Amino acid sequence: MQTPITYFFHDDGAVPNNPALPMLVYKAALDLSGVRDPEAEIERLFDAHDWGHGRWRNGIFPYAHYHSMIHEVLGIARGTAKVRFGGNNGEVLDLAPGDIAVLPAGTGHQRLAASSDLVVIGGYPPEGTYDLCRGDRPSDRDRALKTIPNVPLPGCDPVGGKNGALTMLWRGA
Repeated sequence: MQTPITYFFHDDGAVPNNPALPMLVYKAALDLSGVRDPEAEIERLFDAHDWGHGRWRNGIFPYAHYHSMIHEVLGIARGTAKVRFGGNNGEVLDLAPGDIAVLPAGTGHQRLAASSDLVVIGGYPPEGTYDLCRGDRPSDRDRALKTIPNVPLPGCDPVGGKNGALTMLWRGA
């Protein structure tokens, strides 16, 4: 079982982040070299672990945003991206095909740069409600501070399933 890199982000005054749960990044979680349909490969993984709800194929918004009522998973199917997680004081990560990031509710993310062929697969667990909050809207942050602690923990890790790292790392938080 692959061990993810964990990141904790503090509230930066615009993006609340998650005060209790770390963001998880699985570098090269999937070997997509030579895979004809990498999007479908990531979708199968997310579906198998109940993270395919509200699934989408697209990119990452170029502005700081977060979700205050649901956790999110991002899988890079094609291309590369430079993404800032955690708001202005967060971490800038280079993401490539096969990388998967699991964002607890409240975690800011913003695309800073990307290749023209970038395709991201996003999904959500069945617990929670999708919302889109922006780092430049103080009213979003005020509401998010109340909703983030109440977002239910998912039953599975989107990469490792019921025995994946998320279940241990997030339940112990």
